[in-house]
Amino acid sequence: MSGAALSERDPGLQPERTRLAWRRTTLASTVAAVLGLKTALHGGPSAAAIVACALVCGLWLAFLLLAHGRIRTLSATASPAALTPRHATAAALCAVATAVCAAALVI
Repeated sequence: MSGAALSERDPGLQPERTRLAWRRTTLASTVAAVLGLKTALHGGPSAAAIVACALVCGLWLAFLLLAHGRIRTLSATASPAALTPRHATAAALCAVATAVCAAALVI
């Protein structure tokens, strides 16, 4: 890209799209957690189901805190800092682990 094309880029669009993607991912994680919990407790609570539900809730809460922090960062400035590899890895692991636990509860 030329220097002129880079200077014409609207920096406000990318953070907005990224913020919306974080919100969609948070919503999908919430749905997976709720459906897993509902299915696990449908036939009556057992010790294994309660432990699995606690794990799903903990993972969901960790992801929610990470995502909300990133959403706040994206909304605070016109040019937000890049997501650190540590936070990106933690968010990805929380999202995947929540989905895996919810799927295990359903099966």
